[in-house]
Amino acid sequence: MQILPLTLDHADAAARLWSACGLTRPWNDPHADFRMAVSGASSQVLGAVADDTVVGTVMVGHEGHRGWIYYLAIAPTHRGSGLGKALVEAAERWVESQGIPKVMLMIRAENDAVRRFYERLGYVDQGVSVLGRFLDEDLQRMRQGSG
Repeated sequence: MQILPLTLDHADAAARLWSACGLTRPWNDPHADFRMAVSGASSQVLGAVADDTVVGTVMVGHEGHRGWIYYLAIAPTHRGSGLGKALVEAAERWVESQGIPKVMLMIRAENDAVRRFYERLGYVDQGVSVLGRFLDEDLQRMRQGSG
């Protein structure tokens, strides 16, 4: 198994994995997220590939001050193998290689298992709240369940 930067050719496989892992939401297009990340100068999607099959991903990027981890996904058949830890470590190395001193991530409030996973890797609550606003009114209505 290799961990390597994914290309646009991997978009469908990554989107399927993200969906199977429950990471997608109706207001986020996983294909668009993937394309944006692999096409950007300050982002990448790293993938674990076994026998030409994407079995794990982590999206990583930065805005010049902090690195961010998104879309950590491990195929159910590979969970518990250490692959999640390996992908997080690969993302951390990528951030460090960009000259960025800190990496952050967001966890949905109800996802206690993922919180425990990251805590075992040394991640701690940063004592901040993440606020957001959809600039597209249709997306805002969809998110609020009225569209």
